[in-house]
This record gives sequence, structure tokens and C-alpha cells, in this order.
Amino acid sequence: MNLPRALDRLEARHGPPPAPPTRDPLELILWENVGYLVDDGKRAAAFRALKKRVGTGARDLLAARPETLREIAEQGGIHGDLRAGRLQEIARLALTEAEGDLGATLKRPEREALRVFRKFPSIGKPGAEKVLLFCGGRPILALESNGLRTLLRLGYGEESKSYDRSYRTAQAAASAELPETAAARLRAHLLLRRHGQEVCKSSTPRCSECPLTGDCVWFRRNR
Repeated sequence: MNLPRALDRLEARHGPPPAPPTRDPLELILWENVGYLVDDGKRAAAFRALKKRVGTGARDLLAARPETLREIAEQGGIHGDLRAGRLQEIARLALTEAEGDLGATLKRPEREALRVFRKFPSIGKPGAEKVLLFCGGRPILALESNGLRTLLRLGYGEESKSYDRSYRTAQAAASAELPETAAARLRAHLLLRRHGQEVCKSSTPRCSECPLTGDCVWFRRNR
């Protein structure tokens, strides 16, 4: 498998990847929390409602009526009350950690920045790395579950009962084949994610539609 060529085939299959939803770290954290177990369309609709009805600044969120935040969170899936509370928790953390300006955190050393972003709800290490990649231009191959599954099936890394180990081994193996630029790794993140969402699905992969079956370790084992 040659990962750069594989990504070219994925782009030919899916089209050029869309731009990230935002380059602002606080907005990206809100994006991750405003929706839960919903597709990108519903998440985007809830995020637009948040920007329009409340705003995405930390002080805007803290000043918002709880009912308004709940209504918006319910647009983005279940547990609306819980996630409405998280939106204000995010705002309080942003003010505590960076006086509301998480953009300044992007300039800190990588380990420090990751430590700050991991304090936020629903932002583990992969999510914190995603913030640095999307918003800070750091050349980190951040992965989410769909992209990770795709890489593991292609033979990158070692699938383990430990998500963290699976993530680290796949990330390291794939990173070794990619240019050390934020643009290359952002493209990889977006294409692998979309392929995992639409074709390399968890329980019912659509292998007949996949342009990578000739090089896919999982396909050879399971056909």
C-alpha cells in the first residue's frame, strides 16, 4: 500500500474534501459538542443556529438563556439538557484557561496546548490533536473513528482492544508515509473520514464500491 496514491484514489472516488467547519478552536470544540450521534448535516444546522441565536463567544454562551441552548442542542441529537449545559461549561473553561481566547493556546508548545484542549468536554487526545491540525496548522495526523477504521483495515497499525493503542499505531504507520505538512495531513484526515463514513463502514462495508480493495488487508482476509 502506498498511502499518498491511496488518498488520490479516494479523492477521485469522493471528490475534493470540504474545508473544515471552522478554523477557530472554541468554535470547533462547540461544533463537536452541539451534535451527538447525528450526521454532518444536522450538526451543521445546530451549529448555525447556535451562531445565529446565541453567538460562539464564551461570554455570549454564558449569557444565553438555558432554554435557548437546550432547543439548539436538541436540534443536534439526544440528551439536549446535558449538552446545553456542556456548551456553558465550555465557555467557562475557555475563560479560565485563556480569558476566552483559545487562539492564544494554539501558539503554546504542542504538549501544553494538548493538555488545555483535553480539559474540554468530548475532547480526548484525538480531538485535541484535531484542534491543533484544523485550527493551528500543526502537521499532526489527527484521526477520528471512521478514518482510524479505514487505516486499520488497510493494514496501518495494529488493531487492539485498546482504542488508544490502535490509534497510536495506525497514526504512526500512516504518518511515516505522508509529507510532514499540515495540508497533507488535513487532506488525509478528511478523505479517510469520509471513506469510513460512506464506504468502509463498521458493520456493512461496501467493498464492491471501494477503489482500494486490491491493497486492503481486511478485504483479502474476509472475501
